[in-house]
Amino acid sequence: MELKVTVNKNEIQEGSRLRGYADIVIDNKIVIHGITIIQGKEKLFVSMPSRKKENKFIDIVHPINNDTREEIETAILNEFMKL
Repeated sequence: MELKVTVNKNEIQEGSRLRGYADIVIDNKIVIHGITIIQGKEKLFVSMPSRKKENKFIDIVHPINNDTREEIETAILNEFMKL
């Protein structure tokens, strides 16, 4: 899978765990906008675009398996660390 990643860092605001946003292009065929980069308790992680429905958030787009999720997350976080 070929991934092209664009990352924008967010200014760190007190009390916010949001660190940035990412867009990815997959195999020059599909683009996903609005992926967020979040500071967790122990490490950064990637959160796919979601919407709120009945007091919970539901992913609009998500990888089908863990290998794909890890590949996408690694590509995004590697670009984030370059900034």
